[in-house]
Amino acid sequence: MSSIPALELAVRRKEAHLIDIRRQFAELHEFARVIGRYSSLLDDWYLSSSKSKEDALLYRAFDEDGPASAALAVLEERNRGVTDIRSIALWNGAEKTAQQASLASTANVLGRPDRIALSLRVEPSFSDWKVPLLWLEKAVAIWRPLVACFGPFWYSEHKAFQDRPGVSWLFYLPRVLSEQEVPEAGLLHPVLDEGRKQVGTVVISIIDEPFSELNPEHVRVANAIEIRLVDQDLLPRYIDL
Repeated sequence: MSSIPALELAVRRKEAHLIDIRRQFAELHEFARVIGRYSSLLDDWYLSSSKSKEDALLYRAFDEDGPASAALAVLEERNRGVTDIRSIALWNGAEKTAQQASLASTANVLGRPDRIALSLRVEPSFSDWKVPLLWLEKAVAIWRPLVACFGPFWYSEHKAFQDRPGVSWLFYLPRVLSEQEVPEAGLLHPVLDEGRKQVGTVVISIIDEPFSELNPEHVRVANAIEIRLVDQDLLPRYIDL
């Protein structure tokens, strides 16, 4: 059985100060609206709490109009006086472990780029790459990441370079890539902005079945893509993001 699917993005913002918490929360809402169409398990989100599940269920993150005012007030109070690292963590409220999901955004000013992460244990599983691709395209439209990837969480233990992001199942770079540059890819999908200009490329490693880090051939293909990108100086190191 394959491990938890995960979507991760690294974002470098232009602002020299911490972004407004309302904007950070609204970004998560915009993304949550898209993934909520896939499953009812991704349609409701609550503020995560370290106290208890009951405490977390007190504050629904979003309502019909956007970020819920009560949840926003809680976030503003929790983060009063914060000027650098701020995290917003959400939970889908599911009791069963096999149905749980989390969605988080961490904003920074200095040092590491911002990070957005979605972790899923939801049922049903993904039968192909088309739904994750839609999610990745929406994430790019919202955050314009430096890199983004979707695939099994534990693939990180199998990637070719531990100091660089792993390609896994779907991998986004904000540049135009050709088949000549990445011949090992199962598919290269152009990502377009609203003006139909290509802003990046999603590299899809496996197209005929769901990617699994337990499948040696899947790992071999993803590793080969990583090596090919590094050979052309196209796969950045974490320290350079």
